[in-house]
Amino acid sequence: MAGAASGVPTIYPTILYDDARAAIRTLTQGLGFTEEAVYEGENGSVLHAELSLGNGRVMLGSKGREGVFARAMAGAGPAGVYVVVDEVDEHCARAREFGVEILMDPTDQDYGSRDYMARDAEGNVWSFGTYAPGSAG
Repeated sequence: MAGAASGVPTIYPTILYDDARAAIRTLTQGLGFTEEAVYEGENGSVLHAELSLGNGRVMLGSKGREGVFARAMAGAGPAGVYVVVDEVDEHCARAREFGVEILMDPTDQDYGSRDYMARDAEGNVWSFGTYAPGSAG
C-alpha cells in the first residue's frame, strides 16, 4: 500500500472553504498546524493548500472553483476531522485564546483518550485527542 511502509499517511482530509485564507489562519495560528504549501489562483483564491500537524496533513482550498472535485463538494456540509495531539489541554487553551469555538472542553473518555472538540468559522468540527486509531494499547 502506498505510504504505509514509509510511515507516510495514506488518508488526507480535504475541505473546501468560502474563505480559505481565514481557515488557514485559524488552523495555523489557532490550532497549531504548519503551512506546508499554498497555491493561489489569479483572483487570490486558494487552489490548493496543505497543512500539517505531526505526521498528518489536511488539504484545503477555496469553494467556487471549477472541476469535478469542486462540483462534487459544492453542496457538502461541514466535515469532521480527528487529530491526534499529545498535550490536549494546552492545545485547547491555544485554540480558545485564538478565539476558536470550543464545543467540548478537554474530557477524559471511557476508552482512555483525553479529547476536546472545536468548530471552525465555517462549521467544520475538529476533534483533538490522545486516541490514535489502530495503535496498540
